[in-house]
Order: sequence, then C-alpha cells, then structure tokens
Amino acid sequence: MPQTRVVVVGSANMDLVGTAPALPRVGETVLGTDFVMVPGGKGANQAIAAVRAGASCAFLGAIGSDAFGVTLRARITAAGVDTSQLRVTYGPSGVALVMVNADGENQILVTPGANASLTGLTAAELAAVRDADVMVAQLEIPVETVTEAAVAARSAGTRFVLNAAPARQVPQELLDLVDLLVVNEVEATALTGRGRAAPEALLDLAPRAVLTLGAQGAWYVDRDGPATHVPAVTVDVVDSTAAGDAFTAALAVAWGEGRDLLDAVRWAAAAGAACTRRLGASVALPHRAEIDELHAR
Repeated sequence: MPQTRVVVVGSANMDLVGTAPALPRVGETVLGTDFVMVPGGKGANQAIAAVRAGASCAFLGAIGSDAFGVTLRARITAAGVDTSQLRVTYGPSGVALVMVNADGENQILVTPGANASLTGLTAAELAAVRDADVMVAQLEIPVETVTEAAVAARSAGTRFVLNAAPARQVPQELLDLVDLLVVNEVEATALTGRGRAAPEALLDLAPRAVLTLGAQGAWYVDRDGPATHVPAVTVDVVDSTAAGDAFTAALAVAWGEGRDLLDAVRWAAAAGAACTRRLGASVALPHRAEIDELHAR
C-alpha cells in the first residue's frame, strides 16, 4: 500500500504540564505532584501522530526565535515530520499551560505567540498542500490561513479534515471547503448550538462529521445514512491532553489509506485511547502497532 501523504497546517506550542489530585477552582491554589515540559500544539501533535500512525507528513506552522522554538523544531523533526517549511518568527513561541487531575481531566490555557504570525502562505507551502492526499488543520492559527490552505486543497483534490478546535465560530467560506469535520461536544455546541444529543446537526456544516465524546466514544455521521455510534476503547487513563489530536491524525491517515470512514473512526478511537495511557502531549502519541493492538479488541 502506498504511504499516505498528510500535510498538517497548524500550531506548535511548548506545553508546560502540571499534575495535581484536583484542578484548582477560580482563585484557588492547589499543591501539584509532577511537572513536565513537552512539545505540543494541536498542529505539531497531529503531525507527529500522523507519522507514528504510518503516514509521511509535512508540517506548516510557525515557531518563535526563543529557546522553546529551538526545542520545538528539534523534537518535531526528530519525530520524522518534514519541517522544511516550518517558519521562524522573531519573538516568543506559542505556550500552553496544562493542568491535569488524578482522573486525567485537564484545563488548558494557550498563548499563541508565533502561531499568530502564520499568515500569507508561500508558494512552497501551498504546493505542499496540493501534493498531499489529506490536509489536516485546526483553529489555533488565523482562520484566514486555514481558509487559504483549504482553497488550495480543494483545487488539487486534496481531502480536507478540519478539527474545529478550540471552540469558535467558523466562517461559512471555510465550512464550504471541509470534507470531514471533527469536533468534541464543546466545539459542536459552539458551531450548532446543540451538543451530543444531535450529531446530525453537524451535517448542516459539512458532508461528513465526527463528534468525539471521550469515554463515551464518538458519533460518525454523513449525508448518506444514519448516525453511527463508535464505543470508546477502555484503558487506564493517565492524561487525555493529546487524545483528540491522536484521534484526528489517525482518522486522516486511515481515510487517506482508503479505509471505509466508519472503520477509520474505529481505528482513530483506538489511537485516542492509546494516547491517554501516558502523561504529556507529543510524547504520548501512539505508534501504529499500539493502535492496531487496541483496534483488534
């Protein structure tokens, strides 16, 4: 089988992750237990996850001129991602402050840094989009940039998977270019005003959609048939921070390989579950063998 070519257009952040028995309430300080600093950002995570899932992947993003940027480039490149088009912008890199409780639930604050400078895609960047089988993008970078990349993808027949995260309004111009929409309950509510009770509402936005619900699994919907529920794979959860990124990347890889989309969602669910078994974002992303092992259950 030819290796699927994925291009990811998105963010790169340094994740500062602290764990504690419980997440703090407003105005409260809690005593933590552990701290790790790992590369993250939804774009970088999904690019690394795509490579580990078996694809070749180019990453279009921006890092800062600070020490975090040096580390981000080194780690993303070492993971096997093509970073030849990764921009360096004078100033700070994106940073995510992540708090994780004993149940693996999290709260995340992201400061965009260099990610906000990813505008006006170059000819080489647009060529990378056109050369791919599947393009994946998120909303941690300017939405105008995502739209520009999506136009290029549509012109070349590159499938476009939009992970509409974080939750925000998406312009109709961009939605009209989406082939497959991936959202969680919060993001679905932001887009449609309706959450898990109405996954079919997502079909007003895109021809195919996946609504992820964490431990409650996921719903797959398209305009050709009824909604289908895909159960979650049961594992011992340590940290769910990058589970959605592992899911989205694996879904894109499986679709690019020609799998039936419902089976691709099941394989992606296994990838998301595998990711929750370790602390951190990019370091927790599963390899193909791990995904296959959980999918075989």
